[in-house]
Amino acid sequence: MSEYKTKIYTALSSLSQLKWTLAAKGLLTGAVAGLLAVFYRMGIEYGTETAIKIYAYFKIHPLFIIPWVLGAGAVGVFVAWLIRLEPMANGSGIPQVEGVVLFGMKMKWNTILAVRFLAGFASSFFGLSLGREGPSIQIGAAGGQAIARNLRKSKLEENYLITGGAAAGLAAAFNAPLSGMVFALEEVHRSFSPLILLSATTASLTADFVSKYFFGLQPVLSFTAFPEIPIHLYYWLIPVGLISGLIGSLINKSLLWFQTLYGKLPDLIRPGIAMLIALPCGMFFPLVLGSGQDLIKFAETTTSGISILVVYLVVKLLFTSTSFGSGIPGGIFMPILAVGTLSGSIVGILASHVGLPPEYISDLAVCAMAGALSASVKAPVTSILLTAEMAGSLTHMLPVAACSFLALLLSDLLHIEPIYEALLERYVENTDDELPMQKKGGLLELPVEFGCDVAGKKISEIEWPNGALIVGVRRGEKELVPRGDTQIMPGDYLVILSTEENETAIRDSVRGLCRNESC
Repeated sequence: MSEYKTKIYTALSSLSQLKWTLAAKGLLTGAVAGLLAVFYRMGIEYGTETAIKIYAYFKIHPLFIIPWVLGAGAVGVFVAWLIRLEPMANGSGIPQVEGVVLFGMKMKWNTILAVRFLAGFASSFFGLSLGREGPSIQIGAAGGQAIARNLRKSKLEENYLITGGAAAGLAAAFNAPLSGMVFALEEVHRSFSPLILLSATTASLTADFVSKYFFGLQPVLSFTAFPEIPIHLYYWLIPVGLISGLIGSLINKSLLWFQTLYGKLPDLIRPGIAMLIALPCGMFFPLVLGSGQDLIKFAETTTSGISILVVYLVVKLLFTSTSFGSGIPGGIFMPILAVGTLSGSIVGILASHVGLPPEYISDLAVCAMAGALSASVKAPVTSILLTAEMAGSLTHMLPVAACSFLALLLSDLLHIEPIYEALLERYVENTDDELPMQKKGGLLELPVEFGCDVAGKKISEIEWPNGALIVGVRRGEKELVPRGDTQIMPGDYLVILSTEENETAIRDSVRGLCRNESC
């Protein structure tokens, strides 16, 4: 019993000191994650630029396609071998980070970084339709874990620094620190905590400084100056929101369908097939290569007809699905934004024929970009802030927000599962061996949602799982020492000491008690 009391005292002492050390460690995490994301971005951009030149050369010298095909096969097998070596590094990386933070999955930061860099750089020379944002998030999380393994005082602190690293990765990838902070809360942790926000804020701002030092102050997407859409034209946001919601939902279905299709093939040939598909796309539709930054600029400023935009939309959507479905390390954040922008431009051009002034087509394109991301990822606040930061102005936030929530509504009505949740479920289901989990036993921290089973009740009135002991209640800035008559309020964070053998069951059971299942 005395040993158990010692554990409780140690846990409470570490919690009281955590806030003061977390900010400093968040700065270090942001610097490391920012540097890693910057180097990754440099390599991916160089590879994509080279791929564009290679495909242009093939149009003039087609005989060189033969050795290129052989090279694609060899590189494809090499990438497949790397994925076998570290399965946690395949695909986007965001679902894996969520699995680590929310469900205690184990992540080896050193092999993650090695596979991400090697496979990412090798694949980029083929111009696959994959973004750097998801991998940057996992790379940042791996950097945070590396810092935590050397400096942490508790498992809670490690989780905070992993989350901070993930936020820093997004901030460095997009030059968007606010989006990185909110993404950590809305998508990675899916709850609010002052300590999570502290870690994400310090890491994101530091990573953004590092990124701007190397790439300058210019946003990743330099939109042309476009006027703010007048209030009396806001009714055009309804079709834009609905169409972008439909596009975002279609993207999810397509990504998952092609992933299933690739799953029927031997894993060694999947990356090679995706690289071969890139050949005709690169030769005839070079704008679809890479993440889609050039395609977004083309869609936002296009004076071409609707037909070419429709063609690019279909090609980009299918090319992204074939690239991502193969399991090659790469993200889908930017490709989703590109497809959404194309859909908004199409709606804008159609609307310009029936009363919309042409100068507002760009507004609808930007709104649809946020709508497609919101419908696919179901993180609307991140989608809104990310679009605003990339546009370099908050003046368009209201129409962007309106489209984002309309798209989210349609996605919910169509019962579309958030893409990263669906990918995490598939990752768990398709793992042959037992999932690697972190060392058991220690502290858990879980938020209390409004309307859940424990909200408004006293601790003594709740049937807690065996082996769980409530050792702390965090309410805003206050750290409460729990007693039997302590009432649990919505927004509280419960600090739970778990036994080693029952941690997984305790985590799942308490999470169920603290969640509002109707949401």
